[in-house]
Amino acid sequence: MEFLLFLIRRVLWSLLVLAGLSVVIFVIARAIPGDPARLALGPRATQEQVAALQQTLGLDRPLVEQYGMFIGGLAKGDLGRSLLTERPVNDDIRDTFAATFELVLATITIAFVFGVPLGVAAARWKDRWPDNVVRLIAIFSAVTPSFFLALLLQILAGYVLHILPTTGRLPPNMVFSADITGLLTIDSLLRGRFDVFLEALRYLLLPSIALAAATMGQIARITRSSMIDVASQDYIEASRAFGVPEPLRVFKYMLRPSFVPPLTILGLEFASLIGNAFVVELVFAWPGMAAYGIRTILQKDLNAVMGVVMVSGVFFVMVNLVIDVLVGFVDPRVRIRGRRG
Repeated sequence: MEFLLFLIRRVLWSLLVLAGLSVVIFVIARAIPGDPARLALGPRATQEQVAALQQTLGLDRPLVEQYGMFIGGLAKGDLGRSLLTERPVNDDIRDTFAATFELVLATITIAFVFGVPLGVAAARWKDRWPDNVVRLIAIFSAVTPSFFLALLLQILAGYVLHILPTTGRLPPNMVFSADITGLLTIDSLLRGRFDVFLEALRYLLLPSIALAAATMGQIARITRSSMIDVASQDYIEASRAFGVPEPLRVFKYMLRPSFVPPLTILGLEFASLIGNAFVVELVFAWPGMAAYGIRTILQKDLNAVMGVVMVSGVFFVMVNLVIDVLVGFVDPRVRIRGRRG
């Protein structure tokens, strides 16, 4: 019963956040300078043509009525029509979301696979040379902008060493339709196209490394801090006194209870990268939703801008909700603190 109440509180809070997000993005989209109808039709369009498009888009109506139309469309799953592509925004997001999701999924995998072992090594050899090396790596990855690392990797791996491709998701001469999940790596395996799978991995490697660096450093740093805190607990000292083998003590009795903070950070990074991957996507010409969102902002494509932000917001809130529920399920103290708050 206690866990059910915790879940209901989190769901209600998530709905409240989404409602606030809809208001904020609507106001910001309307506050961006420029007339969307004029930008869509071009400078040679007559005032009558601009007024007709404004009427079609509902831009001539009061803001409250425009917001009501926006919410009504959201309730029906209709994000409107894009002025940039002249297609439904739903279709544009569906076509671009899978590319961004695949990139972010690879990014989080790399950050987890390398970040957690680095954090474990730093905690295991605290204040010794492995710890110093890991801390230097974490600091370097945290202060290096993702676009700079993306350009550096692109120059070194693509133009100097010629070992990895630098733009796109597949070679231009390779035709493959990812019509099952939208993820090239998964769909190619499901269809038995291992040649496509290997090429998709090659094209995915550089942008995912550029995005993963900062998250990897953060995961390593938090894992290190959590394990050092756990190592000072009495039961760890008792396990050492009873002769518990070092690998068992580190990976079972220290790593498992230390995993809640890195898990939380990993989930939040996963959700935030959906909307924040646009710089790396632009550098590598990755056809994702984040890059699509930037193009629509520059053209003041209101429906597309609000659609991209709302989809990113819904994804962020959903992942945050899942992380809250998982942490609350694993650690009852979170549920108790939530109830008292």
